[in-house]
Amino acid sequence: MIWQWTGLAVFSLTLLPAGLAMATDRVPARLRARLTPIRANGWALLALYAVAPLNAVPRLAGANSAVSLALTAVAGIIAVAGCLLAGLARLAIVKSGARRHQSGSFGFRSGRSSPSGRP
Repeated sequence: MIWQWTGLAVFSLTLLPAGLAMATDRVPARLRARLTPIRANGWALLALYAVAPLNAVPRLAGANSAVSLALTAVAGIIAVAGCLLAGLARLAIVKSGARRHQSGSFGFRSGRSSPSGRP
């Protein structure tokens, strides 16, 4: 029982604020390029956070095992949906980047030399 309280507290202190900040587009400027697309990643993070309360709260409340199992299955479906959302959003960025950069470099310099100085 202590592990469920601990997990719920840890996920509530880490994933919930980060997901809410990203879903509302409140991200520091230095992280914007790395977290693109911000809103989709925020909703995906919130979907992954939803697994913790859906899994822990029924067990902590002493719910029937059938209810607990059903909510765990729902949590798994929501987690998969969140992962698909993040993946599809990232795929859309890559495809739009491929159209923008016809060379296929995606913003990287193509003539980068190796550490020894040779191309």
